[in-house]
Amino acid sequence: MTIKATVISEIEQIANQHHKILAPLTDDAILLNTGLDSLCFAVLVTRLEDRLGVDPFSTSDDMIFPVTLGDFVRVYENAAR
Repeated sequence: MTIKATVISEIEQIANQHHKILAPLTDDAILLNTGLDSLCFAVLVTRLEDRLGVDPFSTSDDMIFPVTLGDFVRVYENAAR
């Protein structure tokens, strides 16, 4: 499974478990408008660390936080290299 597919799968699972309605998950979707709240994003980052073995948000002090879903996926793709 690709990193992008893993991210989307986890987002869908978390939204389902937290009874959230998701906006379409396109690359240009604004993360704040996806339907997830801050707790869901915290769960997402934790699950992705377990699944992918990286937490890009704790490894870099000069991290620019992603705005779109595409940005978010690229952060994980770059961290996995």
